[in-house]
Amino acid sequence: MKKKSVIVSMVVLLFFTMSTLNAGQKQKVILDCDLGSDIDDAFALALVVTSPEFEVLGIVMDHGFTSKRAQIACRMLYEIGREDIPVVVGRQTPEVAGGEKKEPAYHPQFHWGEGFDKVKPIKQSAADFIIEKLRQYPNEIILFTTGPVPNMADIIDKDPQALKLAKRIYSMFGSFYLGYGSDPVPDAEWNVRADVEAAKKFAASGAPIVYAGLDITTFVTLEEKERLKLLMRQSPLTNALCGLYSLWGLETPVLYDVVAVGMALWPDLFTTRDAFVRVTDGGYTVIDESKKPNCKVGMSIKKKEFIDRIMKRYLWQNLGRK
Repeated sequence: MKKKSVIVSMVVLLFFTMSTLNAGQKQKVILDCDLGSDIDDAFALALVVTSPEFEVLGIVMDHGFTSKRAQIACRMLYEIGREDIPVVVGRQTPEVAGGEKKEPAYHPQFHWGEGFDKVKPIKQSAADFIIEKLRQYPNEIILFTTGPVPNMADIIDKDPQALKLAKRIYSMFGSFYLGYGSDPVPDAEWNVRADVEAAKKFAASGAPIVYAGLDITTFVTLEEKERLKLLMRQSPLTNALCGLYSLWGLETPVLYDVVAVGMALWPDLFTTRDAFVRVTDGGYTVIDESKKPNCKVGMSIKKKEFIDRIMKRYLWQNLGRK
């Protein structure tokens, strides 16, 4: 009986030891974004790097003038003392304007990173980097996509099973029941219509995707009182956010992309539903109720609590060069 009790005690001790280790482990994440167009990507990056729950494996640039986007990311990470995080440049692509593909635009926020060369992106391609990490850590990585998805399409073309190795993909993508500005008519959401063919591949990939569509993002705004707090905080991170905001040139940011990151951090603030989603030729994301679900779709968000939590992350951090 004593021997049996000792064995049981050892098993219990091992269980609690392993539980403690797992509780202390950080969640591996990769952020794929189009930093430098709208301002919400910068706020999404800021939430990623201020979240102690995350081990950030890389920041990946997608869509348009990706090399200029990478300069912003490199400078931002350098300013906050996190140049250890790799910045990866996706392939340059056309941009969509007025329904037509055009040459990549030079966005005003690019000025903030212009000429910065103290930290440079790694040489590996975006698709190869993400595939390598997913195969190195199968079912361990959360991938955030907060821009168009050409990098995801490149991954699917090169290694069709790779995205299925993600623990979860949280994607600011689509419009299911609400359009921009809470319009009750869904829209062709920007990240979809900017590269419809890539979006079709992504939605049909079989990967474990959770969509943060316009239904839970289009009304999540950063109002003047929050913006003033960030301005007065005067830290390297908040100074970067305020500098990029001033170059962005508009007034009230909608934090579309931040919501996708928040879904992984605080699932208690959200409701989702299982659904089958496909992308139409016009860039609409359509739910087909007759088919077996292939994803989850965000349905609701506790907006006030969400804003309170992200502001605490932005204001209470002390990131900076030592």
